[in-house]
Amino acid sequence: MSRTIAIVEDDADQRDNYADALRGQGYAVNTYANKKDALDGFERALPDLAILDIMLEDEIDGGFDLCRDLRQQSPHMPIIFLTARDSDIDRVSGLRLDAWDYITKPVNLQFLAVRVSSLFRIASSMKTEAKTSAALVLGNLAIDQNSMSISWKGHLLSLTLTEFWLIEALARNPGHVKTYDVLMQTTRQSYVEKNTINGYVRRIRKKFKEVDASFSMIQTVFGVGYRWEPD
Repeated sequence: MSRTIAIVEDDADQRDNYADALRGQGYAVNTYANKKDALDGFERALPDLAILDIMLEDEIDGGFDLCRDLRQQSPHMPIIFLTARDSDIDRVSGLRLDAWDYITKPVNLQFLAVRVSSLFRIASSMKTEAKTSAALVLGNLAIDQNSMSISWKGHLLSLTLTEFWLIEALARNPGHVKTYDVLMQTTRQSYVEKNTINGYVRRIRKKFKEVDASFSMIQTVFGVGYRWEPD
């Protein structure tokens, strides 16, 4: 069965071009011009991957709203923002909503198809890892691959998917430094700056400290990256 992609784009010509390119790669594609139509379609059946513009007709941040809705229904669905909005604020906002990628227009259709294929491979790999990897218990830390959840001292943390990946990458090799380059790859996003990684780590530390004010397991290796302190 072919994978299904949803494209939410209010420009008809662009929407058709994206759909034709992806159908040519063997995907089933559903297209929507606005947030309402997309939400109606998602109620009938969720796609395997979604491509969202941010501004949809008269809704300036309609794509952001859609991403939030999709994340509630499917925490692990690959979501791509494909938009003309290229400000750092918009890019950071999109990634904080746990989109897997943020691509600015105009886009090369071959690149789009390759990126979609890459994200599907990552999604498949995640499912395989979740089935085969045992839960990791490291002192007060417990990581459950099946539920994609992390607990500290028995307290379940409220994490985004990207935050889960970063903590897991650090904790599976305590004492070893994870460089910025490695952590950038861990996010599964095509372009991530050092400051973005630092922002993720700040939010992760804050969430740990909300349940344990003395938390200090994630150590900064200045100019290089981060490491999880061994017990």
